[in-house]
Parts: sequence; C-alpha cells; structure tokens
Amino acid sequence: MFQIDFEKDSNAKIKVVGVGGGGNNAVNRMITKDLQGVDFVAINTDMQALKASEAEFTIQIGEKLTRGLGAGANPDIGRQAAEESRQTIMESIEGADMVFITAGMGGGTGTGAAPVVAGIAREMGILTVAVVTKPFTFEGSRRMRFATSGIDTLKEAVDTLVTIPNDRLLDIVEANTTMMEAFGIADEVLHSGIKGISDLIVVPGMINLDFADVKTIMENQGVAHMGIGSASGENRAIEAVRKAIESPLLETTINGVSGVLLNITGDQLSLMEVTQAADLVQQAASADANIIFGAAEDPSLNGEIKVTIIATGYHDKVEIAPVKTVVVESKPEGVVEKLASKVEAVEVVKEEVDQEIESKPAEAPVEPEEKIEKTTEEGQEEDTLDIPTFIRQNF
Repeated sequence: MFQIDFEKDSNAKIKVVGVGGGGNNAVNRMITKDLQGVDFVAINTDMQALKASEAEFTIQIGEKLTRGLGAGANPDIGRQAAEESRQTIMESIEGADMVFITAGMGGGTGTGAAPVVAGIAREMGILTVAVVTKPFTFEGSRRMRFATSGIDTLKEAVDTLVTIPNDRLLDIVEANTTMMEAFGIADEVLHSGIKGISDLIVVPGMINLDFADVKTIMENQGVAHMGIGSASGENRAIEAVRKAIESPLLETTINGVSGVLLNITGDQLSLMEVTQAADLVQQAASADANIIFGAAEDPSLNGEIKVTIIATGYHDKVEIAPVKTVVVESKPEGVVEKLASKVEAVEVVKEEVDQEIESKPAEAPVEPEEKIEKTTEEGQEEDTLDIPTFIRQNF
C-alpha cells in the first residue's frame, strides 16, 4: 500500500543526543556537515570530553557520582550517573517531537546511560530512535558482552533501534583508510537517516510528509533497517535503491517488513525513477507493506540521486544480512582431492563402527566418580586489547 501526503509539518522538532565518547564524536562529525532543522545535545560523564563537544547543549551527568572523571568503562556507573541527572536530561529534550540517540556500545557511559535517556524520552511522549554501534571484535569479549547486554536493554527502551557492527567497516573500507574516515562512514548511516527524515517533514519537495507519517512507521517497532544509497548515470534510481536495501554496514535486510519510509532526493528526478525506486522496495517488503515516500529536487547533487530507506515491522524474527565471505588462498592442485578421499575413508570407518554398535545390546552408562568442571573466575576474564579512552575520544 502506497501513501502519499502533500502536507508539510514544519513544526516537528528533532533532537540528536550523543551519549558517551562515541556518541559525542558522532554528533561532532554530524555538526560539521551542517544538518539543518536539528538540535544537538552531548551527554557524558567525562567533563574533559564535553569540552571538546561542538553541540549547542552539553550535559555532564553524574557529577556527584563520577566527579567529571568518566564512568571507567563500567555500564553500571553510566546508568547511575544518568539516573542522578534525570531532571537535567528531561530539560534538554523538552519540546522535541523526535529524539535520535547515538552511542558506541560496550563502554561505560554510552552503554549504561543511553537506555536511561531513551526511557526518559519515551516517558515524555517523544518518538525515540537509537542508532548505536557494536565494538570491533579485537576490542575484546568483555566489551562485546557489555555491548550486547546494553543493546538488549536499549531495545526495550526505544521505539526503534538500528545497530551498526563496527566489524562490518572492515568489509567496505580500503586497507589505507584511516580510523577517522572509517568511523565517518558509520556516522553516515545516522546522518543520512536523520537527514532523510528531517527532509521528509521539513524541507519543501515535490512530495512532502507530515510527522504523523513518520510516527506511523517508527513508533513501537523495535529493530529497524536504516539504509542509504546513492548513484549517478543510467539506472541511477535502481542502483541507489539496491544499495540502500543491501546496506553492507547493517545486519538487517528489508525482506518481509510491514512498514517502509522511502526518501528520494535527486537532480532532475523523473516520475519513472521515483516509480522504479518504489517498485523495488515493494518487491522486497511484504505484499501489504505500508510504504510512505517523499521526493525532492536537489540541483546541488549534480546528476546524482540519493535514497534513504527506513524499514520496520519484522514480525517474527529479523532477517540477518550475511557477512561478507573471507576469501582464503586456494590449495595446490591435488590437495583437495586428497582431503576428499580421506574424508570418505573416515566416513566409511564411522559407518562400520555405527553398525557394530547397533548390533550390540545397550549397556548402562558408567557414572564417573567425580565430575570436575573447569571454571573461570569472572574477574579473570580480561580483554585481549582495551583501547585507551584518550585515543577513542580523539578519533
């Protein structure tokens, strides 16, 4: 089902809240891109980090608890700090119709405080969307465990959640890409998603939507897909939509979703291109999906077309997009054949043993005198690599 609304609600107010070091850095990078119609808020337990923020509003949470020295990579401290500063957080997002929360999960402040901020926003009746990152595998199991737990908690606190695994950056960047450039690519998902929504409801275009349309797709929806794509030349609309659907940074696809927000911006957009884009999305989504889209001209794109897709409504389970396969060096000729013959031989022996076991009467299992279980103390599990805070905040 397609829904087109030519109304425009320029009164809808959007705020972006960066929580913790990763969230603050993402906000700073978005501010440099001059995103219009959006207010920025930076929240942190680390006073020094807040001094580097470009956000109009900065909030030091947990002043009594942390004394401005950070959460020490402890999510419990981050959560308690946010609880201590609930009133200040409420005041910072008051008047917003929609709040985007961004954070790097796995540390202390972002992991612990982001769910609290989200809960406060929803209690205030604000449409709440979180776009967060998972740590790289090399950052260690402890950090990944914190991130997974934090994301589970955050999912219950927001209307819509988009997760970006940092490991997927390794699949799309060149070997000489700097870390700053790589994180900028991840930020682009958040930036384009916010810009796509703000353009839909604020910027004049050929097809504009009101805030109620956005709310219809994103309210109380859980996991979401937020894909972006751009292309130029022949078949640019089809190419851009495919990139947005198959976004390599995300774990999700749009297969079978029940709601889609589609925003198309381009230089000299044609009716055929808009139709092609909408048709592709319709084919990927469920047959009765509610697809709401907007379209706008932007001559500054110089022949390029940009597409933003936000998909929600995964009924049973989220379809996970496959991770890029790692190609290994091939074996010399003949090795594969030798390995195959060995496998066949093993299978023949296994089959004979199985037949022999089946022919014997079943014997009662022998209980061991004592079951010894190897345990690991919680405190003994350490990260194989922990990135110092001052390095992470200077990305």
